[in-house]
Amino acid sequence: MIDLHVHSTASDGTVPPAVLAARGRGFSVMALTDHDNCDGVEEFLAAADGDGVRLAGIELSVEPGEGYGKFHLLGLGIDSHNGGLKSFLRRILDGRNARNERILERFAEIGIAIPPDEIATYAHGEVLARPHFARWLMDHGRAADVKTAFLTYLTPASPPATNCYVTRYHPDPGEAFDIIHSAGGVAVMAHPRYWTKDPTMLLTGLERLKARGLDGIEAIYQANEPGETIDHLRAAKELGLCVTAGSDFHGANKPEITLGMEVDDEDAFIAPFLARLEHWRGAAER
Repeated sequence: MIDLHVHSTASDGTVPPAVLAARGRGFSVMALTDHDNCDGVEEFLAAADGDGVRLAGIELSVEPGEGYGKFHLLGLGIDSHNGGLKSFLRRILDGRNARNERILERFAEIGIAIPPDEIATYAHGEVLARPHFARWLMDHGRAADVKTAFLTYLTPASPPATNCYVTRYHPDPGEAFDIIHSAGGVAVMAHPRYWTKDPTMLLTGLERLKARGLDGIEAIYQANEPGETIDHLRAAKELGLCVTAGSDFHGANKPEITLGMEVDDEDAFIAPFLARLEHWRGAAER
């Protein structure tokens, strides 16, 4: 069992990092990949206590490119104390904070007053994100559940009368690749299915991104349709990209997703990724 895409209470998950480490005991490879921060990494790695390969990771939202959808980037095996990475994340956090202020303003405009101090408690001192707004709405009778809260208020496609979605700053992919590499990590596109479902666009887009520094794609993803996994594996093989597998586990915020992914021949599957990780760790040390 492996899982290179897991979220904790350090971002928009509901399970603490140490508990995730315990639940993943026996996994051969596991990474904590919270959104825009590495705050839970030390707790996660300490709790893992040498159990298999455990990696510090992060998930970033980057500019997708014209004609493409959501582009989330995993930085896997990073040095979470790297100075360049920390500066980069401060810039992203400033963008997140500005977005959250605008979301609060938009809710006020439609007659829903969310006290800033109260919504902050939902993040437990970590990065405030849309799932926290969704849980507040559910707790205050504005939505039956988190999914309904998102559909009603927090997505680009929410009804105009209740739409409180606000876009935020997305860094250039090439810059994000460079930051991850300088921190000794591997740059992997998360869930390509949300970037594009068109096999031709997938191939041409990945070829362009590889030239800019992309190392791999999350070809095995829990929400994939079988045909999507085939397309992703085929594209990775044709372009010489490494592949990873991830659940995108968020705990109670996405209860349909379970922790852990099964792949055939784990050692062979993960070997190209680990070789790439060794390359970038060596480069960062030079």
